[in-house]
Amino acid sequence: MPELPEVETVRRGLDQQVRGVRLEKVQVLRERAIASPADPELFRFALEGCEVGTWERRGKYLLATLRHDDGSAAGRWGVHLRMTGQFLWLEAPTPPCRHTRVRLHTTQGPELRFVDTRSFGQMWWVPPGVADQEVISGLTRLGPEPLEAGFDTFHLARGLQGTKRSIKSALLDQSLVAGVGNIYADESLFAAGIHPLTPAGDLNEVQLARIRDALVQVLEMSIGAGGTTFSDFRDLRGTNGNYGGMAWVYRRTGQPCRRCGTAIRRERVGGRSTHWCPNCQP
Repeated sequence: MPELPEVETVRRGLDQQVRGVRLEKVQVLRERAIASPADPELFRFALEGCEVGTWERRGKYLLATLRHDDGSAAGRWGVHLRMTGQFLWLEAPTPPCRHTRVRLHTTQGPELRFVDTRSFGQMWWVPPGVADQEVISGLTRLGPEPLEAGFDTFHLARGLQGTKRSIKSALLDQSLVAGVGNIYADESLFAAGIHPLTPAGDLNEVQLARIRDALVQVLEMSIGAGGTTFSDFRDLRGTNGNYGGMAWVYRRTGQPCRRCGTAIRRERVGGRSTHWCPNCQP
């Protein structure tokens, strides 16, 4: 599933390519791709003729402002890529593949296409004057953004106080920190020198500060590399993310640690694959 760096990469691509374009025709090829309104025809009607404004990201959600011809508000467009969703910006006519879920034709000519192999991705239209979270309920459960000031050692200490769950499981909790998933939880814990199975409530202030700083550093590095591609993720041009080749532990089971040479271990924690170095993360 795309995590914060991958979604941020997509956001930047959408903001560069799609901001300011007008949607001439919207085709919903798979109804389940539209989470709201319940009738996909209403989604199509709401977006057609609108100009797309600035794209934002909240956790793993993408949000764009929509405007009518006269500049009045036309609501908001929300997207969650889920496991395999991806946008493609096509400047030349191309037949849709069988996994194409939504096609958005622009008055300028290019087409924005939403392709989703496993069909878990979703879109929402939020009417004008309605808060995003009233329609996209998942937004109400999100904690602070890890790259913003609200994510600090005090927040981690308060959120983890008394819990016996592992720090790896805690970092995957979107109510603790938004946008972090399996890849960057493993990578940041390696960078911080913290064993992923450590009870989160047992960590002291110094260790929490290391985790916070490591997570920010790893996320910023991955954003700079365009995210990670291990199977499905691509940017708007169909280009792979490059962080995977720099990963310290994720998907490197049995390979020598890049720092000390010890074989990387893997274990399932809470149903998720977890990777660490036994020497660097005692």
